[in-house]
Amino acid sequence: MQQTRSQNKSQAKTKHFDLRPVIWTLGIMGLSLIVLAASMVRAQDTVKTHGYSFYGDLTYPEDYPHFDYVNPDAPKGGEISIGTLGTFDSMHPYTRKGRAGALSSVMYESLLGAGTNADAPADVYAEYYGLLAKGLEYDEGRNWVIFYMRPEARFSDGSPVTAHDIAFSHNLLLDEGLKSYADAVRKRIPKVEVIDDHTIKFYFTEGISRRSLIDQVGFVPAWSKKWYEETGASLNESRLEVSPGSGPYMIEDVDVNRRVVYKRNPDYWGNDLPFNVGRNNFDRIRIEYFGDDTARFEGFKAGEFTMRIESDSKRWATGYDFSKIDDGHIVKKELPDGAPATPSGIVFNLGREVMQDRRVRQALALAYNFEWTNESLQYGLFQQRASFSQDTEIMAKGTPEGAELAFLQSLGDLVPADMLSEPVAIPHTSKAGRLLDRRNARTAMRLLDDAGWAVGDDGMRRNADGQPLSVNFLFNSSSPSTLSAAMENYVNNVRKLGIDITFEKVDSAQYTSRERDRDYDLVYDSYAAFLGAGTGLMQRYGSETAAFSLFNPAGLASPLVDAIIEASLQSETREEEVAVLRALDRVLRHEFFMIPLWYKANHWVSYYNMFEHPENMPAFDLGYLDFWWYNADKASALKAAGALR
Repeated sequence: MQQTRSQNKSQAKTKHFDLRPVIWTLGIMGLSLIVLAASMVRAQDTVKTHGYSFYGDLTYPEDYPHFDYVNPDAPKGGEISIGTLGTFDSMHPYTRKGRAGALSSVMYESLLGAGTNADAPADVYAEYYGLLAKGLEYDEGRNWVIFYMRPEARFSDGSPVTAHDIAFSHNLLLDEGLKSYADAVRKRIPKVEVIDDHTIKFYFTEGISRRSLIDQVGFVPAWSKKWYEETGASLNESRLEVSPGSGPYMIEDVDVNRRVVYKRNPDYWGNDLPFNVGRNNFDRIRIEYFGDDTARFEGFKAGEFTMRIESDSKRWATGYDFSKIDDGHIVKKELPDGAPATPSGIVFNLGREVMQDRRVRQALALAYNFEWTNESLQYGLFQQRASFSQDTEIMAKGTPEGAELAFLQSLGDLVPADMLSEPVAIPHTSKAGRLLDRRNARTAMRLLDDAGWAVGDDGMRRNADGQPLSVNFLFNSSSPSTLSAAMENYVNNVRKLGIDITFEKVDSAQYTSRERDRDYDLVYDSYAAFLGAGTGLMQRYGSETAAFSLFNPAGLASPLVDAIIEASLQSETREEEVAVLRALDRVLRHEFFMIPLWYKANHWVSYYNMFEHPENMPAFDLGYLDFWWYNADKASALKAAGALR
């Protein structure tokens, strides 16, 4: 199924379907006029504003004092520490080689202030406000954008952040960054112009969607041009010394594979900006490295670090029975998560010949028993994920209808007929009483027989040439123990089908290297959920970069998916956007390049009882490194009780 773009895709683009009459006629959504924020000023067909959203409406006015969800009086001070797994050999988060240290992007800011440590604001979707930029201007056709930068912005070495640094960073990512990123951006952003030290203009290619253009350039991390020129540094190398950033934190200490410490920049230029009020509250952020999750949890109990986000259901259900919990020294709680679940699962490498037969993929999927796994290993704490935008308005349900159906019909022969009349693909069900569901096993056996993989006298499946059906499953050995156990049980089920499967547990460095090389048949990995249209969808699900994109581990390449993404980029109202993206979710599930596993609706957090957070948490970010804060009195009490050193 490793396909390239075909003529069908270009034909689909010319058949752009205007959903607005359909929506109006059906009365299922209703049109609403786009109302620009009051702060936007129109002059000679341009828009001047303090922030950006594609549809023009901004929640926060130009004179907003702070984001609604933060505590503007949150005290500054203290340290928060977290534990992570694996290794690192670089402190450059954008390098093409090596593994970057955790949170190494925290030092860098962008014009629109997103894409670094945390997206802000975290209570609204797809709205962006100026950070390095105090404002922006663009023509109504979005053929260009001008950013007006804050002249007071400074790197941590005291040098000013200028438009020359932004242009340099943009071009460096094109010249030395990830190929999938660079190829996509070059086609869409042909020119950047430095007007003066604090004014920069980007030009956009004619005849393409205006989606993800302004926000694309607005998120470029600001690196020091002067530092790169003086050091000769490159993105093609792993290095511990990196460009100074303009953000609130800077590197204090690096102990390779053991520890990274960031400290507050005492001279941070942006402390008093409304964008930052109530945020960046800790004086230090410390990251401790561990070889496996068991050691990491023991380190947390011992006080080696102070904040833990739990992902292991068994541990969440049974592992927090120790004295610090009983004494109230450690808080264990669930907090709401308003973002769609990450689409994690067992991904098929569609570039491998054996994985191009859908029947083989279906048989492999039937070996997974969610119900047994959830009850026997996960204490019933999870739900089975079906969608790439689970439990949102984007999630496809039942058979297509209304605007979604009309859109799919407009794509003509690209859409399989059964997709229009049959319910959306959902994961199979299994009986929880035994690991291998016999009914599913029989179905899997028939599929493999039909695919030409017959069972031999030794119980192993071979094709007509006598070659065994062999697959390898790449897995990161530092993963949580419950996840590892679930995958090992899955592998055992696959073997019972007569398939020679190798479960390759490798360390983090090998895992990263082999993932980049697509050296696997199966891999436990994830894609990105989506709530809106954007050109990032092409990097993750599109054909053009499918052969090498790190964001598309299956190598999915589908003309139908390409056509839907292109249509989503042309949508002119949120109603159109939702209908088209709902079709995208339906088609991605039909393409069947991943075995969906599980998800949970809440964050599982545990932390030493000296951290506090806003009562009303924002929907799209837990924000423990962003807008939580440190209570010095509680910290002193923990130390007096011997709970912390």
